[in-house]
Amino acid sequence: MKLFQSIFGGREESHGRYPESLIEAAIERAVDTTDARLRLLPGYRKHLRKAVIHAIDHVIPLVDNIPAPVSAERREFTSIPALSALYASAADMLDHFSRDRSLTDYLATTEGRGAERITALVLAQRSERTVFGIDLTGDIIRREVPQVAVSFSGHNVVDPRHTEAEARRHLKRRAFDHLLFLALTRIGERSIERADLARQRDLLRGKLAALKRGGLTFNPGEGEHPDPATLESELDAITDQLAGLGRDDQVLQHHLEIVADALGEAERLLWAEPLTLFIDPMNIERDPQDPAARRIDFQELHNARDQRLVMQLVSFSPSELPAREDLVSAAERYLY
Repeated sequence: MKLFQSIFGGREESHGRYPESLIEAAIERAVDTTDARLRLLPGYRKHLRKAVIHAIDHVIPLVDNIPAPVSAERREFTSIPALSALYASAADMLDHFSRDRSLTDYLATTEGRGAERITALVLAQRSERTVFGIDLTGDIIRREVPQVAVSFSGHNVVDPRHTEAEARRHLKRRAFDHLLFLALTRIGERSIERADLARQRDLLRGKLAALKRGGLTFNPGEGEHPDPATLESELDAITDQLAGLGRDDQVLQHHLEIVADALGEAERLLWAEPLTLFIDPMNIERDPQDPAARRIDFQELHNARDQRLVMQLVSFSPSELPAREDLVSAAERYLY
């Protein structure tokens, strides 16, 4: 199983006409990510082919339509409203970047260490709440005025790479994988009537948890952050245990239908919507005609499980990131 390898390559996408290698790789990835026993069913490739092509047709423009990255540099922070809406300050933004696990892991690789600039997708949860503040109407100051404050939390740096093209390529894989993750979730949530399938349910839940930790969704990894080799080994072990449960054509056929349906209705499972905000520098909603209002255009990613995340593609120099203190050295200073 090679779940941590990209199925999209630089020139493989041509919006509707794909090389057979991409389609075959995507079909096998769909099987590996959900239930590898689907290979026991005759004609599984043919059954999934149309749905896989449909999913590829969806995720490529989904990622390509994300606007060009903004420059997330300290000196340009205040001039880019999207950044000053997402973060309290330039220092806060760069500190978030420096503490993000996926970014620090990438910068530790050979490719990341040599990168002069990094392009990545920032995801954040948007929330709104009513607050009471001061408002100015003409020359009259009004107090305790109900206002809507917009805030962003749970910032996550996704698929940092040394070029924009590479970042978008990996985001396409992630979007495809997210559809498979949703399919696997559906499989795991199905009511299981046969007592001897309880073990299968538990194993599928274990596989879901492993995929979450491995970052194959748009959410940050949960809990410990094992390396890809460890996760590959864990997933292979789960797959072997599932295979040991034996063949049940009826159950497997049902799983195959779930995977095909998920990929075949990709646009209803994962999509992006434009989001326009008119907010002042304090992230308070304002009338579009208000001089204090700043128009900020985002895209918001939605999935069928009612998750929504604001997306912003950014580009920055790793040299801008603050150095992280060596915790061991710091502890030694306090202890000795």
